[in-house]
Amino acid sequence: MDEAWYIYLLVFVGSGLAGVINTLAGSGSLVTLPLLVFLGLPATVANGTNRVGVILQCFVGLETLRRGGKLRTEGSLWLIVPTVLGSLVGAAIAASMSPEGMETAIGVVMASMLLVILVNPKRWLREQSELPEGRPKWWLLALFFVIGAYGGFIQAGVGVLLLAALVLGVGYNVVEATAIKLLIAAIFTTGALLVFVLNDQVNWVYGAMMAVGQSLGAWAAAKFAVESENAATWVRRLLIVIVFFSMLKFFGVFGLLASVFG
Repeated sequence: MDEAWYIYLLVFVGSGLAGVINTLAGSGSLVTLPLLVFLGLPATVANGTNRVGVILQCFVGLETLRRGGKLRTEGSLWLIVPTVLGSLVGAAIAASMSPEGMETAIGVVMASMLLVILVNPKRWLREQSELPEGRPKWWLLALFFVIGAYGGFIQAGVGVLLLAALVLGVGYNVVEATAIKLLIAAIFTTGALLVFVLNDQVNWVYGAMMAVGQSLGAWAAAKFAVESENAATWVRRLLIVIVFFSMLKFFGVFGLLASVFG
């Protein structure tokens, strides 16, 4: 019984933290996936189970932001369609790369993203969104297609890329970009979850527990984004921390340190 309570508490706390991270920045899966594997799930089942909490967390955070007046959907269909189409070819892209090459590529993307966040803070801290009229430029549609392809084969970190593209490319402020990011992620992940369900790769017990924890984390994070005057500053700071540690992970720094000091 004590062991069961320990596991439940671990899942609840870990998923709550992931809900906060996913809502405000992205890469909460870097918390939940290792946690599910640690609890004994095969990696494929952990990957599928992780999507249950992500979906509910996205909808909870999205609804909280909508009620706070932070959801602007005009023009979002232009962004959603290429992203979803890109996700359909993501598996084919992944099949052409070695695991080592893929992790190095992600590390390079994260390093580039960290540089952009650090050297161009004004766009991240803009108070009002500056959205273009009409159809976005072709390169922006292509960018969201590529991000969708990335999300199709690797979920971890796609929220960071979406948030950066929405802020730096489209012109949203950070809080409104967070809402659109959650909308796109919800659509992404629903399709992915169906694939895992059909392949019997979802543990519904852990999935339900993580959904509760992630939803509470998403609600708290979205409330903070709506009510705090300094939300953009704190989101940017959290994003820097997440991207930095993600970069170290995908470049294999943590594994190298473990082998040296282990």
